[in-house]
Amino acid sequence: MTQTHKVLPPNSVIGIVGGGQLGRMSAMAAAKLGFRAHILTQGAQDPAAQVAHAVTLGAYDDIRALEAFACAVDVVTFEFENISANALDQLASYCPVRPSGRILRISQDRLAEKTFLTDAGVPVAPWHAVTDKVSLYAAAEKLGLPLILKTTRNGYDGKGQRRVYELGELEQAFAELAPHPLVAEAMVDFACELSVMVARGVDGTIRCFDTVQNRHWHGILDLTLAPAPIMDDIAATASALAAKVARQLGLKGIMGVEMFLGRDGQIMVNEIAPRPHNSGHWTMDACPQDQFDMHIRAVAGLPLPQATRHSDAVMKNLVGPEDMALWPQILATPGQIPHLYGKAEAREGRKMGHVNVLFPHGGLPGEHGVQAALGPLATKTAAPYVMDETAF
Repeated sequence: MTQTHKVLPPNSVIGIVGGGQLGRMSAMAAAKLGFRAHILTQGAQDPAAQVAHAVTLGAYDDIRALEAFACAVDVVTFEFENISANALDQLASYCPVRPSGRILRISQDRLAEKTFLTDAGVPVAPWHAVTDKVSLYAAAEKLGLPLILKTTRNGYDGKGQRRVYELGELEQAFAELAPHPLVAEAMVDFACELSVMVARGVDGTIRCFDTVQNRHWHGILDLTLAPAPIMDDIAATASALAAKVARQLGLKGIMGVEMFLGRDGQIMVNEIAPRPHNSGHWTMDACPQDQFDMHIRAVAGLPLPQATRHSDAVMKNLVGPEDMALWPQILATPGQIPHLYGKAEAREGRKMGHVNVLFPHGGLPGEHGVQAALGPLATKTAAPYVMDETAF
């Protein structure tokens, strides 16, 4: 097949906006593929800056910093959503930006995201835009109680949302959450959260990693189980939905698609994240090409290999001082593959790294086997992850 797009040659420069751990691991993947990574960030000691070929220090809306950065790279990508889409538009006047500023605008605003998914025919939980007290009570009438009120921007790891159980709590929750507008969502009776990492190349090729299950603790991802212990047809439906979203967006790069699996077997898309994602970290040790490799290949215009898995895996996040205090035991535990992010201070709730534990392909054990393999990192989430498949 004749290629109709430009493939970046070795030693080209991948510009990454953002200096966090996702940028760090993307930069390392770029180096393996023969590229150089140039980071735009605000801190010289940020995780990504520690491993990059070059760094531009500046705010993400600083025109001078953006121009200097853009003139030094061949393509631009980003590692988190809380940046200026206008800044990406500025960068796009110099070189390709993948994913695009349009996709960023959709993903960083819950109202735009829900509207896009609904218009694209992608199943989502019932929702209602909330701009004032009139629409607040209209949402309660339409969705029923309890419901969840969410900010449209800057919500992550459980932040920016309130559960409302009674009518008398509505106005207080509305007042506490800012800025407005908000999004109200119906409470879903779900069995678990699923996610799929989907990559789409410049040529339109789509690759989906296996559907995984996510378990959270205090709103922060705690464990990812790969593959998800669900029936094959449900996993296939999740992959098909992720591919549909990527195609409808015109994605170039990788994206995490988070979903709810209802107890009735129905899947609803919850959020999209057009970048590498925490729930894809298991791929770093369980796949020949991981999510970061796939992302760099996609933004550089390279062919995308199949997203295959040679092992089952459990990914455990290392969060805050409590988990980091276990570092000596982690290093001494056979079978645990640690990844640290280079962050100086282990603050409460801060993701400091993760550990992957591998199992033979098709050999993901039950709950007790997972907890035994985690050893000192045995999780606080006590509910078993193996669901009753008779529900589906």
